[in-house]
Amino acid sequence: MRAIKKQITLKRLVIVLIFAIFVFNYIKQEVTIKRIKEDIVNSQEQLEELKIKNSKLEADLKKAGSNEYFEEQARKRLGMIKDGEKVVNSQKQN
Repeated sequence: MRAIKKQITLKRLVIVLIFAIFVFNYIKQEVTIKRIKEDIVNSQEQLEELKIKNSKLEADLKKAGSNEYFEEQARKRLGMIKDGEKVVNSQKQN
């Protein structure tokens, strides 16, 4: 009788152990899936930001060949002005 009880107890223990392994693996997979989904969302956000940046760069590239671009750069970088314009420098005083 005791041998039968030991076998039943051993079978139950094995079944519980197998079930616990399945539950552990299921939880581990769910955590992994959640992390991957978060990575996908982050990657999509980065992609959108890069698309916007790319659009701006393409617009700048198209603009780079125009006279307006050269004029703008001359004003910004070299401090050039058009005929008849006055230069106003503002300085902060302490």
